[in-house]
Amino acid sequence: MQQNTQPIVKKLVLIGGGHSHAIVMKMFGTKPLPGIHLTLISAASKTAYSGMLPGHIAGFYSHDECHIDLQLLANFAQAQLCIDTVVALDLKNNKVFCASGLAVDFDVLSIDIGSTPATISVSGAAEYAIAAKPVSQLLEHWRELIEAVGKNPHEPISIAIAGGGAGGVELALSMRSRLHQILYQTQQPIQNLEIHLFQRGQELMPNYHSSVRHQIQQILTEQGIKLHLGETVCRIAPKETKEVFEIKCESGLKVECNKIFWVTQASAPEWLKTTRLGTNEQGFILVEDTLQSQTHPQVFASGDIATMVNHPRPKAGVFAVRQGKPLFENLQRILLGKPLKPYKPQKQYLSLIGIGDKRAMSATGYAYATRGTFTLPPHKLLWYYKDCIDRRFIEGFRNF
Repeated sequence: MQQNTQPIVKKLVLIGGGHSHAIVMKMFGTKPLPGIHLTLISAASKTAYSGMLPGHIAGFYSHDECHIDLQLLANFAQAQLCIDTVVALDLKNNKVFCASGLAVDFDVLSIDIGSTPATISVSGAAEYAIAAKPVSQLLEHWRELIEAVGKNPHEPISIAIAGGGAGGVELALSMRSRLHQILYQTQQPIQNLEIHLFQRGQELMPNYHSSVRHQIQQILTEQGIKLHLGETVCRIAPKETKEVFEIKCESGLKVECNKIFWVTQASAPEWLKTTRLGTNEQGFILVEDTLQSQTHPQVFASGDIATMVNHPRPKAGVFAVRQGKPLFENLQRILLGKPLKPYKPQKQYLSLIGIGDKRAMSATGYAYATRGTFTLPPHKLLWYYKDCIDRRFIEGFRNF
């Protein structure tokens, strides 16, 4: 009797085109594993690199310069790319269900879908605020806004940003930079622009050292951004005037604005709640040191959507990037039936914070808001250093 010489095919499915998965795909292209059918499911064919996103909003990078082409990456990895949105998982039968009706079987699953700003508890936020994620929607709203300002630069405009973490701060500074460019070019007064930044706590960027927080607050104030510290937004409602909204805070403070951007504490998408994956109170997938789910060994997770049980870290792109290689290695090991290797993320990391004018400040600090070890004030050389790091990273996904 003739033996079947066909290799046993195992199906590896990646949900989301986040930083970790981009690195996994690149490494599968470099070190392919025979007998593996690789599928990437992503809502978009291009994924933004978070390190360059503020620079793109400020007008320093084009769209293509700060995005990874997932189709190009999939071709390199000999993977199938499905442009679709996942809506459910069947972890008993190992199936992924998509919005289009597509059902994808898997033997091993990895999830890297990022996070979404929490808006549920604030009346009107889901209807009237522009969430920072998904990034593609944020950039579409931003493009429409700068086009509108470019056509009518003489009209005053007020922008509000809810969330005073690093993301909200960089967004405020980047938006100010780009809109000021338009006002200068059209010879309109910069007073036509107002930017309000709301922060629930009394301190901006609570995960950073006090020296960083002090410098950032000083920079924001000097650049005319109106800070509302210790203010919790509780309601957003439209006014009778066209495209004007009222933001109300728990203190009674009311501010009118034309656009509201929501960059508050991260949360997980609703569909994850139906999967029975082990999650924390915020809905993030709990993973072991191997990046493997606590409850379902065939599932891995990384980036913002994951929380390492033994090594919790802030939701920051630097950790997603660092998880890419250990995730790839453990995905290969589980497919080969080998023991997994633990990964321990660093506690200290270098954070280069762009301030919107081709300067940057650096801060090496602990992941928690306890104390730091090193801070430098804003300087152009730091921006060039950051620019070189970011361009080198993104170029790695274009020159295979």
